[in-house]
Amino acid sequence: MELQAGEGRLIAAAGLDRVLVATAVSVEQDAVARACPGAGGIEVIAAGVGPALAAASVASALTAASLRGEPYGLVVSAGIGGGFQPEAPVGSLVVADGIVAADLGAETEDGFVPVTELGFGTVRHQPPADLLRRVADATGARTGAVLTVSTVTGTAARAAALRERHPTALAEAMEGFGVAEAAAAQGVPVLEIRAISNPVGPRDRAAWRIGDALAALSEGFGKLVPVLESWDRHDS
Repeated sequence: MELQAGEGRLIAAAGLDRVLVATAVSVEQDAVARACPGAGGIEVIAAGVGPALAAASVASALTAASLRGEPYGLVVSAGIGGGFQPEAPVGSLVVADGIVAADLGAETEDGFVPVTELGFGTVRHQPPADLLRRVADATGARTGAVLTVSTVTGTAARAAALRERHPTALAEAMEGFGVAEAAAAQGVPVLEIRAISNPVGPRDRAAWRIGDALAALSEGFGKLVPVLESWDRHDS
């Protein structure tokens, strides 16, 4: 199945606290949009693949909304991703309690060093704790770190190395940290939710279940919408 980026879909034009949902590609966008027809103030865009393009697309959308006088109160990074086994099986839903840049740093003789240990930058964003709890309760999603990588893991050795550095990690994807960086730059809280399409580890296309993951994403978002519509960040 080819996954292509698409145009934004406005589910509802306005709301008291508008929500921007950023997926990578159009099939993820469609899965989210199907789950929330008529949902107040939720806009879903296909922001593109990878942290850089996702960050640029979300930054542009946030800026344009602010200039229109219709700012977003929350950004959600949503889509499918790889799951660390056995904690996040294929078809399950994961919501991030930490959005982590897993490969932003330097390789040294002693192993990988995150950019923060080099004295600058950040490698982690925290979703609002109250919202995280509500989302997990409503959707039944597992909670743990979701890693953002620029190169998808394709070997058991790299999967093990990532789990050693990030023992609470449940999933990996390619956009969450970029989305979070764009949101943080404008003072907007962020959430990441992933439906698991494949195990993290040796690359085996026959084991991927993209259709099942998209269905799980849609079902999960259907349960998530009432939480997004009722959550007020000013009360958190």
